[in-house]
Amino acid sequence: MAEQPRRFTVGYALAPKKVSSFIQPSLVDHAKQRGIDLVRIDLDKPLIEQGPFDCIIHKMNDEDWKNQLEEFSTKNPNVVIIDPPDAIEQLHSRISMLEVVKELKIPEGTESFGIPKQIVIYDPESLLDSKVLDGLSFPVIAKPLVADGSAKSHKMSLAFNGEGLKKLTTPIVLQEFVNHGGVIFKVYVVGDHVTCVKRRSLPDVSAEKLGTSEGLLTFSQISNLTATQEPGENDCEDIMNHVEEAEMPPLNFVNEIAIGLRKAMGLNLFNFDVIRDAKLGNRYLVIDINYFPGYAKMPSYETVLTDFFWDIVHRKSLGMKDFEQSGSDCRKSDKEARYYDWDDNAV
Repeated sequence: MAEQPRRFTVGYALAPKKVSSFIQPSLVDHAKQRGIDLVRIDLDKPLIEQGPFDCIIHKMNDEDWKNQLEEFSTKNPNVVIIDPPDAIEQLHSRISMLEVVKELKIPEGTESFGIPKQIVIYDPESLLDSKVLDGLSFPVIAKPLVADGSAKSHKMSLAFNGEGLKKLTTPIVLQEFVNHGGVIFKVYVVGDHVTCVKRRSLPDVSAEKLGTSEGLLTFSQISNLTATQEPGENDCEDIMNHVEEAEMPPLNFVNEIAIGLRKAMGLNLFNFDVIRDAKLGNRYLVIDINYFPGYAKMPSYETVLTDFFWDIVHRKSLGMKDFEQSGSDCRKSDKEARYYDWDDNAV
């Protein structure tokens, strides 16, 4: 009787909402066909009592989980942890998450990259000071300092003047808004795989609109910048056509930034948002980085994630357990970076 090929187990520790969005039947079936079983880690039981696992993926932030993971890893050093909690922690602050971008050293051709001007405000009284912007120009995007994936951390606003600033609560990050043609590029990274998609973003703000707008708008009210009523069917079609016609950033350029971030942060599962400065055209700005994003929105996510899991467990079985704890450059070729139009990834 032929020996059955070994199966591998990937344990996942995710919040219920994340489980429902990420652990789709299509992903589970795809992984099974490759000899990989995705097994839910019971968060109500000690991690040390569960397993065996070949790999653990997780998106839990509390200290108890971190302590459990450390204990488990100490007693099971051959189990690959994706990703190290200390590396993930840097993405929980909207200041530290972008600092790594400024430190990247990658070849630049005709394109350049960076981050928008930004400052962090801790004291509410500072928002009453006209000099608080320290070189930033209105409008500014106001983002909570903590980026922990909670609903509160996603609540953002666009402030057009000092009156708008007075309505904000601290601690908060003020990031200079850069006109970018109403299109944002979302770059998903899964190990050595890179996928870039384009999406609708905040519309440009003209000098005329800046002078006549109210002091503060939340992102749910952002349509007020372009119309006084909800967009109709034709408006939505125009927006989709505009996004579809937007030129993608150069393939190699996106790939180099993705690989640079992966190595610098020591992370495998993240995405970053990029905009193109409407004034300069070849200047790109990284405005946000997120750990373990909504991969189910990414085209062919089942194949991409299964390939990633397969690579991890097979490298592990060959004794290459340092695979991604080191953040080493494991790219195979420039073909790993892929582009998709907005329609291919509409949600």
